[in-house]
Amino acid sequence: MDGIISGVPVLAAGILGVVVGVVATIAFRVSDRSQHRVPERPAPELDDGLVRVLSVLKSAAVVLDVDDDVLRASPPAYALGVVRNDEVTHPAVRDLVAQVRRDGVIREQELELARGPIGSGTVLLQVRVAPLGVDRMLVLAEDRTEARRVEAIRRDFVVNVSHELKTPVGAIALLAETVADAADDPVAVRRFTERMQKEAARLSALVHEIIELSRLQATGALSDVRTVNVADVVAEAVDRARTTAQGKNIAITVGGGKDALVYGDHNLLVTAVRNLLDNAVAYSPPHTRVGVGVSERRGLVEIAVVDQGIGIAVDEQDRVFERFYRVDPARSRDTGGTGLGLSIVKHVAADHGGDVQMWSEPGKGSTFTLRIPAADLPAPQSDADPAPPAPTSEEVDA
Repeated sequence: MDGIISGVPVLAAGILGVVVGVVATIAFRVSDRSQHRVPERPAPELDDGLVRVLSVLKSAAVVLDVDDDVLRASPPAYALGVVRNDEVTHPAVRDLVAQVRRDGVIREQELELARGPIGSGTVLLQVRVAPLGVDRMLVLAEDRTEARRVEAIRRDFVVNVSHELKTPVGAIALLAETVADAADDPVAVRRFTERMQKEAARLSALVHEIIELSRLQATGALSDVRTVNVADVVAEAVDRARTTAQGKNIAITVGGGKDALVYGDHNLLVTAVRNLLDNAVAYSPPHTRVGVGVSERRGLVEIAVVDQGIGIAVDEQDRVFERFYRVDPARSRDTGGTGLGLSIVKHVAADHGGDVQMWSEPGKGSTFTLRIPAADLPAPQSDADPAPPAPTSEEVDA
């Protein structure tokens, strides 16, 4: 028994020696590996000049490394959906990068891509890919969505103008030939001459409104901005529309405040209200009434034109402000309408920081409300004794 006990220290010492040897061996190997370990490749850095250039580009800019990982992307690249989660999202763009990486030839392509992971929205991008140094790639993407939309609008506008001009010009030419053939018939000559005058007036109105609309769409359309009294605008517009209204026995009534002021172009505002009145008269049956009301609420001056006309169907209400769109083409031809009036009203409102709202129901009539921000100036006062307050409403029969 004593021999066994005396042998325990020897056994423990042996085990301890083995453990120490194993630990020493492991430590040596770890040290050796750490000395021979290949250092990790540092993250690639971009030249400061290149970074500054990319930061001022309006186009979406993306720099890719040799593995097509995103090294840097400008904010527009994320906004347009070119890069998401630090990756180029669209396969079409990645394919373009692969082609350039394969042969080093700069490539440019117009791509219509999804704007986001959900929804049906798309964005039209002009994408250009070029090598950047030895193994990097530069992707530039310019948003062409708005330019394409404007191009389509301009193309449609030219087509519509050509069509609209063709009708009265052709009618005038045909009537002129008819007059020549009926030279010996004074009654026929008189009748055809009246029709020629009507077509000429329609042609003149169309050309005038095309010029007016083109001017409104140009930059800086408000060339004569001043404080405008809305009552004066309404009075002038009513005066211009009176002759047409009287021809159909339609009464125009005016009501509401007389002290409302806005900042804007007096002539353009008169044109807008006149167009609303012309539409109301054109689409109203004889012996009815058209009302014009002026009010002010929440910092906006509202000019509402109310008619008792044919009304507008719900499925057509979103289109009435389109150029050359007519609710009833036959009626527009009879009344000399051009289809540009409401489009002009919309542009005048937008140029004045306002909008146009519409309510309509077939068979009951329509209400168009032109809303313009009120001027933050008090109404001008005369030097004479102040007049008694104006009544809240006033009716003026045309």
